[in-house]
Amino acid sequence: MNTYTTKRKRHLRPMQAIALGFAIIILAGTFLLMLPISLKAGKELPFYDALFTSTSAVCVTGLLVTDSADTFTAFGQTVLGILIQIGGLGITTIGLGFISMAGKKIRMRDRVLLREALNYPSMMGLRGLIKWVILTTFIVEAIGAFLSFFVFIQDYPFWHAVGISVFHSIASFNNAGFDILGGGKGLSEYINNVPLNLITAFLIIAGGIGFLVISEVIKKRNIRKWSLHTKTVMLMTVILTFGGMLLLKIAQNDISWLAAFFTSVSTRTAGFSTYSIGNFSDAGLLIMMFLMMIGAAPGSTGGGIKVTSIFTIFRAIIAYPSGRSVTAFKKRIPSSTVNSAFTIFVVALSVVFCCTFMLSIFEPDIPLSDLLYESFSACATVGLSTGITAGLCLPSKICIIITMYMGRLGSLTIVGLFARKHTQLTELPEGQMPIG
Repeated sequence: MNTYTTKRKRHLRPMQAIALGFAIIILAGTFLLMLPISLKAGKELPFYDALFTSTSAVCVTGLLVTDSADTFTAFGQTVLGILIQIGGLGITTIGLGFISMAGKKIRMRDRVLLREALNYPSMMGLRGLIKWVILTTFIVEAIGAFLSFFVFIQDYPFWHAVGISVFHSIASFNNAGFDILGGGKGLSEYINNVPLNLITAFLIIAGGIGFLVISEVIKKRNIRKWSLHTKTVMLMTVILTFGGMLLLKIAQNDISWLAAFFTSVSTRTAGFSTYSIGNFSDAGLLIMMFLMMIGAAPGSTGGGIKVTSIFTIFRAIIAYPSGRSVTAFKKRIPSSTVNSAFTIFVVALSVVFCCTFMLSIFEPDIPLSDLLYESFSACATVGLSTGITAGLCLPSKICIIITMYMGRLGSLTIVGLFARKHTQLTELPEGQMPIG
């Protein structure tokens, strides 16, 4: 009697493929950053520091263990810029973009991957979406680099100013707090430079509201015709930007209105700072942690639990006492969306708690507020720090690396990595569970 063995093809689920793709790019970036051509003369970059830097770039975070300008050559800085660009748009978007431009057909499995990567609600129009995302990115970053050049040319030679402008525009649009100005000073010297503050804020907001929102705002000039998603993102962006600015000004008396505005914008996942984070009061840090956790919009280059999640949670809390459906802008929000929002919130807070707990064990001499701030920054892929990142021990750096990676993947992707397909044939009896 013959026995036949049938081998089934095992395909990675979309969320697993996305997670694996980011991991591969991070490792590739790690080895590229360690090459002699990437490092300036006399500089060395240990493997774990290279891994930390690559993870921070791909996860568009901006936490640094070494100064990018003082450590890396032009080649190394170019590698960083490419990693940031890939991390912001996603390996799936860029890969399928090349396939689309080559005129080849996008497979159904790839369409599912792209939908997951961009949080796109439909399987239709994905080829057009890819072209729109890439074109929008190129145009916005080109405008940002062009405008930034007129600021940096005043302080740097021509070609150096060109390089800084391009890098700054890429980092800003992709909400990554990297800079190549040198000296570890970041944008502190430009705290009163109105043009650069506004240009950078524009790039951060453009990348943070998401490509679907940008498309709808351009195509539909009438606000009443905007979708629920676009209305929510635009409303929350305005409230958080100016509300955060006001609260930061109240908490920090010596900060200017311009610096408060820039900090409010940058705190929601970008990670640039003109005002020293170490000088903020506890009240100021608390406000910034709240803004960091909320983050940007779905389908954007930013991180956090997303403005739509916090908006949905807020609307659900208001609706709960009356037992009514969760609504907004004369639309009913599905219960599945409400459940997803609460799941995202709980998972994100759990990641922050675990990271802070581990850091507290590894770094007993560092104040808890600094460790908590670092954890929020890593999980929300922001990149702001009170100045403790470079001095962390190896286990702490590994903890931050894992947190940045999980933050970039997002709460639903993390949950999806461990979820198994399960079909429940019968409805289980309902049980009572006292709550509160």
